[in-house]
Amino acid sequence: MPQTLRSPTRPVDDHRLTVGDCHLIDFPKVEDPRGNLTFVESSRHIPFEIKRVFYLYDVPGGESRAGHANKILQQVIIAASGSFDVVVDDGLKRVRFSLSRSYYGLYIPGGIWRDMDNFSSGSVAIVLASDYYDADDYHRVYNDYLAERRALRP
Repeated sequence: MPQTLRSPTRPVDDHRLTVGDCHLIDFPKVEDPRGNLTFVESSRHIPFEIKRVFYLYDVPGGESRAGHANKILQQVIIAASGSFDVVVDDGLKRVRFSLSRSYYGLYIPGGIWRDMDNFSSGSVAIVLASDYYDADDYHRVYNDYLAERRALRP
């Protein structure tokens, strides 16, 4: 079940962040017989100021997306339509979240590897990001990510 907003307990660039710091956030849901409405407000529902929004769509069956870790960037991933899974990985543990409702999102702090798969036909993933795109903020090779995580552990 989705949790309400909670801020990270440590700075987002802290190597001690784990998959336990990833969590679902409930968004307000205004129910109406004409159709429901959900809204998201920066720093009220999202634990950061939203600086970038992007979305994934038309993902062919069997394909996966993401396959990276951001070093500092925080994200919230929402299934605006359809469903898909997000697997988060801190180098020691992996947790799979199934996203299928537009009224909650998955918070992922910096330093956590993520893979997205099992996209249903017609699914749309909206990603809210804490900063603008920066290619230097990415770990794109899993073994390099693991090596850095191991090197930073006490």
